[in-house]
Amino acid sequence: MPDAAHRLTPPLPLAALVAVPGLYLGGADYLGWPHPELSSPLAAVIYGIAIVGAAFILSWAAEAAQVDINGGLALALLAFLAVLPEYAVDFVFTMRAGLINAEHGHCMAGADGSNPCSLALANMTGANRILVGIGWPLVVLVATLAVMRARRRGGSSSPSAHVGWVKLPRRMSVEVFFLGAATLYSLHFPLRHSLTLVDAAVLVSLFVAYAWRLAKAPVEEPDLTGTSAWVGSRPKSTRRWLYSFMFGYAAVVILATAEHFAHNLVETGTELGIDQFLLVQWVAPLASESPELIVACLFAWKLHASSSLGTLISSKVNQWTLLVGTIPIVFALSSGSFDGLPIDLHQRFELLLTAAQSLFAVSILVSLTMTTRWALTLLILFLTQFVTSIVLPTEVDRVIIAVLSAVYGVLSLGLLIYRFREVGRVTRDGLATPYDALQRADEQEAIRLTGK
Repeated sequence: MPDAAHRLTPPLPLAALVAVPGLYLGGADYLGWPHPELSSPLAAVIYGIAIVGAAFILSWAAEAAQVDINGGLALALLAFLAVLPEYAVDFVFTMRAGLINAEHGHCMAGADGSNPCSLALANMTGANRILVGIGWPLVVLVATLAVMRARRRGGSSSPSAHVGWVKLPRRMSVEVFFLGAATLYSLHFPLRHSLTLVDAAVLVSLFVAYAWRLAKAPVEEPDLTGTSAWVGSRPKSTRRWLYSFMFGYAAVVILATAEHFAHNLVETGTELGIDQFLLVQWVAPLASESPELIVACLFAWKLHASSSLGTLISSKVNQWTLLVGTIPIVFALSSGSFDGLPIDLHQRFELLLTAAQSLFAVSILVSLTMTTRWALTLLILFLTQFVTSIVLPTEVDRVIIAVLSAVYGVLSLGLLIYRFREVGRVTRDGLATPYDALQRADEQEAIRLTGK
């Protein structure tokens, strides 16, 4: 490691320090300690800054952890921690839904969509669509800008990032395969009237199998710079304690601030006269997704484009398996019954669109390449429904949802047929190909792309 790696740089203590106000305010509220009452806009800013600080700490810890554990597992751990705000927000709505169900024996959404049974699913579907519709195109944009910046400075670029496209290594076929498996299972959700413990068992099992497959990958020597290089250069015992503490500290900050951040954003929007359902579906998820989006952009700007996109793919796998799978469990525990979380008509449409978007995303990724063309397609289709959900009545918006779902479906079918061989390769690599064989293939591809 270079000499700079042996000096602690200011960003780490600074990121930890800016998170303290939000950590105290959120923790004090949960623990009943004295704390000042702030206006919703100011509180949202303080909690938002804390989440940004935690996101930086997460990115450094995940990079440094790759000295001891394989990169895929490190990204999966990072994705799990970064998605904690979404768990926190969704579990709040789900627990409220369970309590209502226990008290009244039913939990149907009201006309304004304010019932937590509806809001829990709205938050989850919104978060999943934001992650793919905004997050993935954002990675391609930032990675492209980073490559252009590196070329202007005369530096070397990354074999995974080029102007206009991001290339995933073959070892990330594991993420693509398990995302595809979860997506295929989710396609029948729009036909259902509830999410049950059976769904929980299937989806949680998929996540466990995904984590087990990642754990079999060998540890590689990471290319660390800046703060992560300083952490990674510590003696083995010190290094492990340090990045474990960083993971833990960032997770605590996120858990202490996520619900408050989302709540104050919703309150701010309500004060401005914005519909609560729209706030829960779009504003709260955008807030709770901010850590992983920030982390992904940091990776992309450092020319780690495959890690950047890989983080968001891992987050999508996490949300589409473990998050969706634990919602029925939380509902059952809070309601004191084995009832499933009710799905109303509008949420069936939302689940249809979310599953269709996920299928389209998988059909793109079977080539292990995300190009500007497909990134823009994801963005445009997402923004179309985002705008229509705001400006059109619910009945008309459902027609738009059905049309967009059909568009996603046709594009997905066409891509999957065209890329039939790649589907087979991703399936084999995701399930059974040894990691050392995948690693050799990635090394050969890097040599081909860079000429080195």
